[in-house]
Amino acid sequence: MSWKVPLFKIYTDNEDIEQVSEVIISGMNWATGPKIPEFEKKVADYTRMNYAVSFNSGTSALHALLIAYGIGAGDEVIVPSFTFISTANSVKFVGAKPVFADIESCTYGLNPEDIRKKITDKTKAIMPIHVGGCPCRIEEIKEIAEESDLLLFEDAAESLGSMVNGRKVGTFGDSSMFSFCGPKVITTGEGGIIVTNSQDIFEKLKLLRSHGRADTKDYFSTNEYMDYVSLGYNFRMSNITAALGIAQMNKIDKAIEMRRSNSDYLTKKLNDEVEFVKTPCCPKGYYHLYQMYTIRAPNRDELMNYLSKKGIMAKVYFPPVHESHYYKNILHYNTDLPITNEMENCVLTLPMYPDLSRENMDYVVDCIKEFYVGIGLL
Repeated sequence: MSWKVPLFKIYTDNEDIEQVSEVIISGMNWATGPKIPEFEKKVADYTRMNYAVSFNSGTSALHALLIAYGIGAGDEVIVPSFTFISTANSVKFVGAKPVFADIESCTYGLNPEDIRKKITDKTKAIMPIHVGGCPCRIEEIKEIAEESDLLLFEDAAESLGSMVNGRKVGTFGDSSMFSFCGPKVITTGEGGIIVTNSQDIFEKLKLLRSHGRADTKDYFSTNEYMDYVSLGYNFRMSNITAALGIAQMNKIDKAIEMRRSNSDYLTKKLNDEVEFVKTPCCPKGYYHLYQMYTIRAPNRDELMNYLSKKGIMAKVYFPPVHESHYYKNILHYNTDLPITNEMENCVLTLPMYPDLSRENMDYVVDCIKEFYVGIGLL
């Protein structure tokens, strides 16, 4: 379907084309090459972490991360159910058990109080998600991890650039993941990255992403034998993708500020004109970058369908993982998560991207008003 107002739109300029063209025109180094470490350094510097290791997706990055830390059979990892399914699936990939904890209704992140209730002698790690560019209560979660001697992994897939009291998300945990999938704040189409301050984990991740091969040189540019010293996967990001990542990183702060400006405008319009629709919450000291703009609205499903008829794409983020067919009917999860279930029934993500026009935002609000007038709530 061709949307009048799509849910997201990639923020791009000529530098994206130039960076990718440079690699293509070279006639080599499409798979591996110098753009990869350059991109990784940009992300490491941006987050002020010592190391960054790129992957072909955020999911493969999480998978490799859990292997690198030795998470496996018999272990439990506390995760949200209000997330994209790969957060939980990555735990299953390594034979461990995802244990779902409830969220709180402001940030939609894990509720520290419920995390405490879910810790057992099998718990090895906590893996919260920063939802849609809004940090979770990561400072409190970090305290719990330290008190309980647990690993802390931040699934910051949607939140590169978000901050809590001036400190960027992704820097609170032992290691953290960012995603560069299509709708993210910056994107390489597909891709992910792990940031860490541990040299040991850095070295393990490099082996895991490339068949367990000790890549002392560029594999495709040398005839020197490089040994395979461990089991590994083909999780590498390509040099072409990394080139696009470099160009995207060069405009990340501009893209975030444009998102924040648009979100401020949309919030004011909604609060002024449809006051019973709950706009995004952002605690004091939190820097929200609005990778997603999520409202809570009565008659949510009917509203979503009405907007669709008007050419506006809106979507539910997130249907709970524990209620998916695989987790509910195959794995037989039966978890009581009252806030997660409450949010599931009322959240709706509206269009938000850097160059979303005020004309289109006005149109979105007008259509929301029309809907509620039509059903007698306005």
